[in-house]
Amino acid sequence: MSNVQVAVVTGSNKGIGLAIVRALCKQFPGDVYLTSRDPGRGQAAVAQLQQEGLRPLFHQLDIDDLQSIRALRDFLKEKYGGLNVLVNNAGIAFKVQDTTPFAVQAEVTLKTNFFGTRNVCTELLPLVKPYGRVVNVSSMVSCSALRGCSQELQQKFRSDTITEDELVQLMAKFVEDTKKGVHEKEGWPNTAYGVSKIGVTVLSRIQARLLNEHRKGDHVLLNACCPGWVRTDMAGPKATKSPEEGAETPVYLALLPSSADAPHGQFVSDKTVKAW
Repeated sequence: MSNVQVAVVTGSNKGIGLAIVRALCKQFPGDVYLTSRDPGRGQAAVAQLQQEGLRPLFHQLDIDDLQSIRALRDFLKEKYGGLNVLVNNAGIAFKVQDTTPFAVQAEVTLKTNFFGTRNVCTELLPLVKPYGRVVNVSSMVSCSALRGCSQELQQKFRSDTITEDELVQLMAKFVEDTKKGVHEKEGWPNTAYGVSKIGVTVLSRIQARLLNEHRKGDHVLLNACCPGWVRTDMAGPKATKSPEEGAETPVYLALLPSSADAPHGQFVSDKTVKAW
């Protein structure tokens, strides 16, 4: 079975994730796994795509749950001997008018968007086969949030030598600073979602650097991207792009040809590398 290629999209029972799965089912030469926390919702999404004549497969995945991530890891290892394409799409956002205390929003948002995504990478990146592709779905909000950080924080987040441990400490510090009510005084912007996506973008830069150091000959390409402002449950009905349009850049990065050596370690929007 291990010569069959396999792609996994996290958080893909609706919205951009579902659109990414739909596109991969049409273009990727192998098995495509739609994943979701809730098996019922996931199976319903699979059934929807099957009615369109596509053939996605389903696996449960809750990125907030390490056991769930490891169950997927073991399944992929056993059935496919690894992984060819990983799209880290799962994420959450509080609505602007949500009255949940900011410190709670910060903790919940970072738990999923940063720490959950990082856990998926920790468990699944070692499985990625040569010429594999990894796409971490970030957001342009990470750029505006970065500009809203103090100069000191901006320097740290733009550093080419920041380590994963240092990044984790900074993300944890943001959550702690919000609990103490001092996050603005400490140089943070007033957006938990934005900070979580700074984390995803910087994590991607770190991971790409590590791939260069340890697996240069494997030609694995890993990037962060912004799908744009997309009409989903998260962004609402006024957004400018359809989910299909939002899926275009993640799918482009997931299907970079084996001859490609770039982009890698970049932040990509509208299929174009953006300055970080």
